Amino acid sequence: MSLPKSRLLVIGCVWPEPNSSAAGSRMLQLLQFFLAENYKITFVTTSARSEFAVDLEKMNITSEVIKMNHPSFDEMLKRISPDLVLFDRFMTEEQFGWRVDEICPEAVKILDTEDLHFLRKTRIEAFKKNIPAEEIYFDADITKREIASIYRCDLSLIISEVEMKLLQKEFNIPQNLLHYLPFLLEPISEEEKLSLPAFKNRKDFISIGNFLHEPNWNAVLYLKEKIWPLIRQELPDAKLNIYGSYPSQKIWNLHNEKEGFIVQGRAENAEIVMKNAKVCLAPIQFGAGLKGKLIQAMQCGTPSITTAIGAEGIAGALDWNGFITNQPKDFAQKAVQLYSEENLWENSAENGFRIINSRFNKEAFQHKLSERLLNLIQNIATYRQKNFIGKMLQHHQHRSTYFMAKFIEEKEKR
Repeated sequence: MSLPKSRLLVIGCVWPEPNSSAAGSRMLQLLQFFLAENYKITFVTTSARSEFAVDLEKMNITSEVIKMNHPSFDEMLKRISPDLVLFDRFMTEEQFGWRVDEICPEAVKILDTEDLHFLRKTRIEAFKKNIPAEEIYFDADITKREIASIYRCDLSLIISEVEMKLLQKEFNIPQNLLHYLPFLLEPISEEEKLSLPAFKNRKDFISIGNFLHEPNWNAVLYLKEKIWPLIRQELPDAKLNIYGSYPSQKIWNLHNEKEGFIVQGRAENAEIVMKNAKVCLAPIQFGAGLKGKLIQAMQCGTPSITTAIGAEGIAGALDWNGFITNQPKDFAQKAVQLYSEENLWENSAENGFRIINSRFNKEAFQHKLSERLLNLIQNIATYRQKNFIGKMLQHHQHRSTYFMAKFIEEKEKR
């Protein structure tokens, strides 16, 4: 079902890099959805263009770099006159939402949270203090900012069922402001399964993740110090290949060929390296949302071992494609077992295919989103009438942000 609106403005936090991060893949999936819905898309961001970004022009998407706190954005809004504006993470809504309200008050505002930033940030702090995150997130400034952004928008896309439940149960966010939208993936056919490398044709362990993301750096360090030495005791010839975009020197310093701990840096093609690995290791200690590396491992038929945080929101009631454990000794033992036992490996890979096909079916979720947006667009006045908290927050944000932005504009002129 095509939507009646036709012009979409996407305000990106960064340029989408689908081969660098799960966030990049998520943005690409959303752009492809709106293209299929016949939207004319303009993508803008304050970030400098990235050499690894997807070529938006080849997708018939207009793109440009914009300035923050600058009247040129207002002129662009008038020129484009979007029917729908998609904010990539709450920070872009804070920066540009009030301008959209002022110039294009009829535009429907959608927030893609990517993951709940307040949950990820407070989990990092809680991990370091060894306390539960809920002791922190209710009072954290970032929580108040992100929840306020959700209220100011007409609809927020939430990537994880766990985060949907948290927002509704703990923060009492009305259901009509939220929409569950996980990764949008094509089902894996029997032919595709058979085309993947078999157990006997694979080798080595793999860990992969964008190193600008703190949970990934922490997981690699945890592997190096706590888990990999235990695995090497049982499998002295095994190697662990560490892939990830934007590695810093502290990442390269972990490289040790004698220990089989090989830092490879950015993968030219993450899918290829995942398909040829035998087991994916992801001892994630903190984070939020859905872990793209574990989703990709399932698509590639690569069993994985992760923590409860790593597996959060992915499998539902289905069996994991490997093991879930939070203890380093058990993690290492399960890794050796999965690496060595062909039947266990094959059964685990099949579990992953089942999760992808039943939990992330692209067609089903796209249909639901299309219907939800159609209903929202046709009844936008009613939706906004019921969202008094959102109108109240919008009023106060306009006053505070407007004067700050105008002050910065004048300062820049001088």
